[in-house]
Amino acid sequence: MSKLCENIAALVQYGLDCGLIEQDEKIYATNLLLDIYNEEDYEESAQSDETATAPGVYKLEQILKNLLDIAVERELIPDSIVYRDLFDTRLMNAITPRPSEVNRMFYEKYNRSPEEATDFYYKFSQDTDYIRRYRLCKDMRWTVDSMYGEIDLSINLSKPEKDPKAIAAAKNAKQSGYPKCQLCVENVGYAGRVNHPARQTHRVIPITINESAWSFQYSPYGYYNEHCIVLNNEHVPMKIERATFVKLFDFVKLFPHYFLGSNADLPIVGGSILSHDHYQGGRYDFAMAKTDFEECFTIPGYEDITAGIVKWPMSVIRLQGSDANRVIDLAEHILNCWKSYTDEAAYIFAETDGIPHNTITPIARMRREKYELDLVLRNNITTKECPLGLYHPHDELHHIKKENIGLIEVMGLAVLPARLNTELADLAQAILKKEDIRGVESLAKHADWVEEFLPRYENVTEENVMDILKSEVGKVFVKVLEDAGVYKCTPEGRQAFGRFIHVL
Repeated sequence: MSKLCENIAALVQYGLDCGLIEQDEKIYATNLLLDIYNEEDYEESAQSDETATAPGVYKLEQILKNLLDIAVERELIPDSIVYRDLFDTRLMNAITPRPSEVNRMFYEKYNRSPEEATDFYYKFSQDTDYIRRYRLCKDMRWTVDSMYGEIDLSINLSKPEKDPKAIAAAKNAKQSGYPKCQLCVENVGYAGRVNHPARQTHRVIPITINESAWSFQYSPYGYYNEHCIVLNNEHVPMKIERATFVKLFDFVKLFPHYFLGSNADLPIVGGSILSHDHYQGGRYDFAMAKTDFEECFTIPGYEDITAGIVKWPMSVIRLQGSDANRVIDLAEHILNCWKSYTDEAAYIFAETDGIPHNTITPIARMRREKYELDLVLRNNITTKECPLGLYHPHDELHHIKKENIGLIEVMGLAVLPARLNTELADLAQAILKKEDIRGVESLAKHADWVEEFLPRYENVTEENVMDILKSEVGKVFVKVLEDAGVYKCTPEGRQAFGRFIHVL
């Protein structure tokens, strides 16, 4: 039997083992795969030891690698990670159920238990290779202790870097307006192109929140456990308003074991995609969610709602109540007050030259049968000294983190650039060899940092140098969060925070 037939048989068997296809769909799936290769002959026999004995996810990775190598040999695709990802998604689609069948199975399980439904859907999203488990396990993840609790850090290595040929092809590719962005529901089943990822195995779950049509899916890059995305079926921009709080709580009512939050709706303090209304959630307890009130207060007219400042480097007001509508009412009141609030002494300006600066990053969850909403106060004003944002990581921290501080970072998970994987490894060797870090072009930006922390460690060895670097990166990230806080955790900062609370 040919190598192609062997691996097609292995992929079909994988689909059967995972429950993606039924036994009576085996021939159908086989023929779809043969057609992709323009292959007219087929003979089935036992799998080779290479694919038959490989465990779970690694078995799929090996099968797909074999099939992709055959596609390259037959000149069906160039040998590039971009074209390989487009092609293997096309292959996986042959063993992926249609959207209506996925929705039927999801809601059949949801009627028994929301958790059973999300367990099924999360496993399904991994089994179809929409979430590439064998890539996610390459990510670097660690935690560090801080005065605010245990902070999560990650260096995302699962998102492949485009090679030069693919970058050139993307530059020269015809610009398409379909789908309008990577969050649009029109991505379901989309074949992709060199400048847009394949989504043929993408399946979304239709939900209704705030009496409007939305969709629920998982992130293919999984920054944390069951990292999900809830997206508007219409391509409309992000906006923080009362309806935002309604939608967050409507989702939490549907899936009380998940949290859901929104990026802010202004540049600098918002997420990477402001053009499409969407939220992010999942089943994970972030450091910010675990921390308690630093100080509680009562807002007149809302005595039934517990309110307080959270012990966190960013400026967070937490609301708790048994009536979601009452929590939403107070959240709207705080949002409206904040959007128009100016305190020149604290360098907080609601607007300059007609450009608004104040907004909120909200996060909703259920806690002990009560509705909980965290409102993170944000301001995107820039200054001559801080052109990227006054409440943004300052220059001396850019060697670690320069990007916007979005929802995930706000909650206490650093999503650090992939470059740090190599740079930290090189730094470790440079420190051990006592090299002049300023003289190494790729590491020179870290020199001031290393010179500041290294004297605190008497004994740096090959066994502990990476742990030291990870710990120090964690301390930098805490400073990043402190920079992003509009009210600092100082007596002056807390006094200024109190002035805003007083106007509520």
